[in-house]
Amino acid sequence: MREQEAGYGAALPGPIYCHTSALLKLYFREPGSDEFNRLVEGRADLVLSDLGVTELVSALARRVDQRTVARDVARRAQQTIIRSLDDGTYHRVELTREVHRRAEDFLLRFAPPPLRAADALHLALATYARAAAIASFDRRLGTAARAVGFATYPP
Repeated sequence: MREQEAGYGAALPGPIYCHTSALLKLYFREPGSDEFNRLVEGRADLVLSDLGVTELVSALARRVDQRTVARDVARRAQQTIIRSLDDGTYHRVELTREVHRRAEDFLLRFAPPPLRAADALHLALATYARAAAIASFDRRLGTAARAVGFATYPP
């Protein structure tokens, strides 16, 4: 049974910080995309960072290089996400000095297994956005998010 059908989507508190792995599922069909899209459909409390957008473009550039995504498709996805951030469809949280210091605290807290620097930044960004949940398909980040009190998707 899908989480949405089980009521998980309705129960997932917001705001929801979307990690790069979740953002990719919103724009490109891959395993878990349909369920995640249903989960967030109609929600107005999704939070993104420009870090996530840059990481998404990096992932798309690799796919362009592998010839699994056309360059114009990658460019349109980038432009669509940026427009959605700029027009308020998604809420934006910014990297600041305070976010970096919080990320550094997380890096020292979760060793071993250590978080990657970018994932510590995502966790700190979610904290500063006052998100209640983090959508991430990265197991290490999901584990760290739960350890500091975030609801996560997938659970």
